[in-house]
Amino acid sequence: MAKQTFAGIDIGGTKTAVVLSSEPPQIQVRLAFLTRPEKGPELAIRLIVENLTKALSSLGRNRTNLAAIGISCGSPLDSARGHIQSPPNLPTWKDVPICQILESQFGVPCYLENDANAGALAELHFGAARGAKNFVFLTMGTGLGAGLILNGELHHGASYAAGEIGHVRLTRCGPRGHGKAGSAEGWASGGGMAQVAAMYVNSAVARGEDTALIRAENRGISQITARDVAEAARAGDAVAMAVVKRVGEKLGEAMSILIDVINPECIAVGGLALRFKEDLLQPARKVVYREALRSSADSCRIVSAGLGEQIGDVAALCVALNGLRRFKDY
Repeated sequence: MAKQTFAGIDIGGTKTAVVLSSEPPQIQVRLAFLTRPEKGPELAIRLIVENLTKALSSLGRNRTNLAAIGISCGSPLDSARGHIQSPPNLPTWKDVPICQILESQFGVPCYLENDANAGALAELHFGAARGAKNFVFLTMGTGLGAGLILNGELHHGASYAAGEIGHVRLTRCGPRGHGKAGSAEGWASGGGMAQVAAMYVNSAVARGEDTALIRAENRGISQITARDVAEAARAGDAVAMAVVKRVGEKLGEAMSILIDVINPECIAVGGLALRFKEDLLQPARKVVYREALRSSADSCRIVSAGLGEQIGDVAALCVALNGLRRFKDY
């Protein structure tokens, strides 16, 4: 008898991935396609169904072998009802009952979590936080969000909105993120890093200093991205390196709040931390040791995500496993 198979669907604003696994976290099949949010949700949902059917067929299996479907997607969403509610990268997805749609198509349970919660489950069971009881996963991509594991369980909060550390204000003014100037997301995210870079480049230009951040491809200051900062910093550009350090320090301020409130054993960071590594995390640790309670800081490891670039795929699978409470089997 064939083993039961779990499906994971990682829905992003640019691409959507459909993965299958009978022995998580190993991925047996992965199919991806452009999400194209400007077309609305109908096209993407049709492609999800087609690709999941195709993936099952490629393993010589059918829908009767499927145990559950897990979906990871950016917030806001309603995990309890399984609805996606117009995330910033999917503005046309207005209250889409994605779980109901897929359950009717495949006849198995379907579960939905935001990408931070899904990442927390993945890192807890298969990544950097294995064995932890209290753990925080930070997305640190275009935005900044946190998945919270408290006493070994995923914490949703009263309205399923727990973990929105990006909305916390760190300064009275400054880069904007999560709809708020000076927010943690404004300072410590991919979009935030671009804004910080623009601030630093403007200051450098005013001082008559040169920087690779405005030499590359003759870009304007407003077009600088986190990727540009990474490339310039690797090349030793002083302005870019200062930007990374500043973003790391602000990340440390956000971490200090989480550490004082939650007292986790580990904080793992995805997204930018996989690209910048210790250049980002070391300044964050220094701020944590300055700002957080010493006993709490001493008890908390701060690391980049152990699953690396694979985290999105594994995270979606973990949503299915968590829904069925099947982690103990793997």
